[in-house]
Amino acid sequence: MASKPTGRGSIARVVGASLIGTTIEWYDFFLYGSAAALVFNHLFFPEADPLTGTLLAFTTYAIGFLARPLGGLVFGHFGDRVGRKKLLVLSLLLMGGSTCAMGLLPTYAAVGVFAPVLLTLLRLVQGFALGGEWGGAVLIVSEHGDDRRRGLWASWPQCGAPGGNLLATAVLAVLAATQSDEAFMAWGWRIPFLLSGVLVVIGLWIRLVVTESPVFLDAQAKAEQREETSSVPVVAVFRTHWRQVLVTIGARMAENVSYYVITAFILVYVTGPLGLPKSVGLNAVLIGSAVHFATIPLWGALSDRLGRKPVYLFGTVAMAVWGFAFFALLDSKSALVITAATTVGLLLHGAMYGPQAAFFAEQFPTRVRYTGLSVGGQLSSIAAGALAPIIAVALLQGFGSTIAVSGYVLAMCAITLVAVALAKETAGSSLHDEAPEERLAVTR
Repeated sequence: MASKPTGRGSIARVVGASLIGTTIEWYDFFLYGSAAALVFNHLFFPEADPLTGTLLAFTTYAIGFLARPLGGLVFGHFGDRVGRKKLLVLSLLLMGGSTCAMGLLPTYAAVGVFAPVLLTLLRLVQGFALGGEWGGAVLIVSEHGDDRRRGLWASWPQCGAPGGNLLATAVLAVLAATQSDEAFMAWGWRIPFLLSGVLVVIGLWIRLVVTESPVFLDAQAKAEQREETSSVPVVAVFRTHWRQVLVTIGARMAENVSYYVITAFILVYVTGPLGLPKSVGLNAVLIGSAVHFATIPLWGALSDRLGRKPVYLFGTVAMAVWGFAFFALLDSKSALVITAATTVGLLLHGAMYGPQAAFFAEQFPTRVRYTGLSVGGQLSSIAAGALAPIIAVALLQGFGSTIAVSGYVLAMCAITLVAVALAKETAGSSLHDEAPEERLAVTR
């Protein structure tokens, strides 16, 4: 059964609501990453030497990723039972509230060890919220759109990541340019966190007008007609769809690691070993994120024409090579070259990130899609995104060279290459569940 195309005005509203919501949530999440590299190592871990303080700051950064699978599991469970929309509203409230609270936190100088403890707790709430946000935002667009252009429509929520990073980096860059280092460290760093409260109000107003997924409502009605007993989604996922979960985890390894090396670790490397002003790294990420934002839908649209796998595999192979060129270009210490290296890296990353939403959504049936997509995607975030900046800093500290960091990116690309190569091509497939007898015929 093919998906019925949603009207252009309707799909535009859904895409807009998902994009704005995910942009705000990623703004909150990435703001922490930038602050960990530039501020938190000094204000919350002042007793350590510079690199060790940064390592500790990135450890609290990683803790947010640990909560993401739990968030994916909880939000996925209820999202598969009661619908996508309600859970998206809740995730936005949790993320915005925790980020605003970070802007009000006392520092180590004021309350000692309680400062990093409170910071860590709020980071856990951020991770929990984002773990539920991504799957729901991707699905509500995928399930509103038509089969033929799903790669394009579903890629727009993916733009929330560079959009949020762009917004977070832009705010920090403006503050860095208009404030002295002393003022920024004293109080200026709090402004971007408090700004989140305003953004959340805007995001909620837009997100509340979106209708529930028609694919979910159709599956729910069919289940009621057949008087099916509702199973626990996570049990069904691991019992009958564990291969798809493994594909999802493996496919995200290169994408996650490369992204956080390019956007988070770069700030450590530029301001530390290279001895350049933080504005060089911030501006490079700012410009690169703008290009990333603009090109992700192009990669998604290309996957509608060529297939999900060819586009994803191209991005993986290209990133394996660029992982070595990236640091060689950074070592030039030229702001222009550093910006170009970051921009090309994020452009290539988009070849994986653009098709990803549709590719993953197409792996699972409707009644477990939120759970399968979220759990698979967020489990990989621990092994990949959470550890990427920590491993990169540790490798740099241990080997005194970025070659080891490039080798790390290469190893993750090898894992992704295998996972995607073993997956089935899904471009153009329907998201509507077949009747049990039809699904049996397909699997045979």
